[in-house]
Amino acid sequence: MNILFNETTKTFHLFNEDISYLMTVLRNGQIGHLYFGKKIHHKEDFSYLLETAYRPMTSYVFEDDRQFSLEHIKQEYGLYGTTDFRHPAVEIQQANGSTVSDFQYKDYEIMEGKPKLAGLPATYTESSKEALTLIIRLEDPLTHVILELSYTIFARGGIIARSARITNGGDSDIQLTRAMSLCLDLPDCDYEWIQFSGAWSRERHMKVRRMEQGITAIDSIRGNSSHNHNPFIVLQRPGTKEEQGEAIGFSLIYSGNFLAQAQVDAHDVTRVLLGIHPSHFSWKLDPGQSFQTPEAVMVYSCQGLGTMSRTFHNLYRKRLARGYWRDRERPILNNNWEATYFDFTEEKLVSIAAKAKECGVELFVLDDGWFGERSDDHAGLGDWVPNLTRLPGGIAGLAQKIEDMDMKFGLWFEPEMVNKDSDLYRSHPDWIIRTPGRHTSHGRSQYVLDFSRNEVVDCIYQMMAKLLTEAKISYIKWDMNRSITECYSAALPPDRQGEVFHRYILGVYDLYERLTAAFPHVLFESCASGGGRFDPGMLYYAPQGWASDDSDAVERLKIQYGTSFCYPISSIGSHVSVVPNHQVYRNTPLHTRANVAYFGTFGYELDLNKLTEKEQEAVKSQIAFMKKYRRLIQFGDFYRLSSPFEKNVTAWMCVSRDKRQAIIGWYRVLNGVNQPYSRLRLHGLLPDMPYRILVDGIERKERCWGDELMYLGLVTSDGTSGEVPTDIVPPCDFDSRIYLLEAVEEKGERT
Repeated sequence: MNILFNETTKTFHLFNEDISYLMTVLRNGQIGHLYFGKKIHHKEDFSYLLETAYRPMTSYVFEDDRQFSLEHIKQEYGLYGTTDFRHPAVEIQQANGSTVSDFQYKDYEIMEGKPKLAGLPATYTESSKEALTLIIRLEDPLTHVILELSYTIFARGGIIARSARITNGGDSDIQLTRAMSLCLDLPDCDYEWIQFSGAWSRERHMKVRRMEQGITAIDSIRGNSSHNHNPFIVLQRPGTKEEQGEAIGFSLIYSGNFLAQAQVDAHDVTRVLLGIHPSHFSWKLDPGQSFQTPEAVMVYSCQGLGTMSRTFHNLYRKRLARGYWRDRERPILNNNWEATYFDFTEEKLVSIAAKAKECGVELFVLDDGWFGERSDDHAGLGDWVPNLTRLPGGIAGLAQKIEDMDMKFGLWFEPEMVNKDSDLYRSHPDWIIRTPGRHTSHGRSQYVLDFSRNEVVDCIYQMMAKLLTEAKISYIKWDMNRSITECYSAALPPDRQGEVFHRYILGVYDLYERLTAAFPHVLFESCASGGGRFDPGMLYYAPQGWASDDSDAVERLKIQYGTSFCYPISSIGSHVSVVPNHQVYRNTPLHTRANVAYFGTFGYELDLNKLTEKEQEAVKSQIAFMKKYRRLIQFGDFYRLSSPFEKNVTAWMCVSRDKRQAIIGWYRVLNGVNQPYSRLRLHGLLPDMPYRILVDGIERKERCWGDELMYLGLVTSDGTSGEVPTDIVPPCDFDSRIYLLEAVEEKGERT
């Protein structure tokens, strides 16, 4: 890992064993981009990579040079209006109304490790030897606005973390109207764009399209990163697969409005922009004030999408998630929501918890309905005090009863929301986000509290902290069930209303920061009607998130498969729920529901008392299996083997770090008859090590070497290959199997 600067050629080279990143100071003082990709040898002069030429209908920067046009030069942080007509990375409205800027190179700084971003989630280091950070400073000579571009390269992996900081060094106020976290100009457009999109209950479905001239983009202007689009995209070369080919992943560590865009110009240069969405955004900077963009992370892989994903997994699991639970196996929980909804008493909850304890569950979670006058979704939000009619002993009393069962207790909150039928709203009707004189829309009969105001965040913190202090609460499910409409804050002047969306998210981060600091042993799980805010910003505070409100095992194949492209398995909240499923009304076998949910945090979303005795015994076995192998699943290396977006069979696997154990999940949506024989090529094993194979706990007679399993494949043929035999358990729709591989020491040498 190194960062080198050539004073003569004014060229920066960031590199480690995997990647190189090259930049240069251009003739006009801006920073030009030269290369990002597989590591190349360092040399003193890379100037030949900067190509210029005369082109008709082009504007030029210098009177004496009819070749230097920013329209045709790859840049690090593009500006509109000074010969570049592409979408810019930054735009500043000045006192005279102009939006033209001219940031010229001033100096640079290289530091060990990685500085924190004040008030924002970001990746971090625990040792100064883990990363190097380059900060390039530029200044506009007219306005004296200072632009700092930050680049962190980690010691291992194809990772570059980027952000920008804009400081008003002038004498007049300015309005920042666009400030992207990342701008990358790639030399061609021979890419396929991958996004992860959907809607409530079908989040993060993989969508692929070919790059062409024009703009390809995903975004959110909902106030949250959204169910519709995840703030993560991939550009891959055609033909790239899981374990071969080039890919670049772009991930934004932010939970609010975002834009991810790739613009291909008339000469096939691809400009990637990632950051806060400029629509409905502006930020007033008084003299001396600064604005820090969120962090964006780029990961380059020349060994396929799988390597890219595992790089993100390792980084986000170890250097984005923080705290007590970062490296710990997640407790197996039982949540009461789909078991009772609002219809519960303390006696009923204790009964559900007792059966869960009998089956081996470690954490009981009380969901919505425990507070204020809350008997449905029309009242109570904002009044975070126990309803003593339902819970005579309050939360402290119920929590103690659960603790006395030798289980931990968890609690649901939705701290960002309020119902009009609540004491909080009656006391502070001006605390919601709404536009004066306009109709105020609702979602789920609730309204969004104005978290851009410190006094609102303070009030919610005090109520939550009081409960966490008084009761034995080990887990919090933090929900958020609507997007922002009529965005306006009564506490801000007219020229700062463009700041509300971002200030809101900063308020959410502030509340998370204060709670996680005050209660470091509490496990936080983020939720936003499931996957509406499943993003890296949340992962910084909550090491796991409820991936989707849809807990149907078949639907979860696509949701969890898509999620795995960026997010570690330890972050994916996944539960076994009742059938018929409450979202799609599908009946799936109990073993398949568990086999899907294993590949995440694992838990149950039902009343185990209502299962048959045989089903309860199956649940006990499932929990015992998960307890034995959850470290391997949650912290091992994850490989995708067969895509639910392409095939009837989905498969994935987790491999231990020493490669001596592996668990494969195999899922078939629809049954068949007289089907072909089937094999599944595995990855990540030791080629010269034999493995014993267990299928749903039953050991096969044969031993298979690692190279055989990876190159020939694991035999997965079953009764569907031909006519179904009558002497076996017949295969069915929505079937699944778990394969366990364990390395064994064979006597004698391999030939």
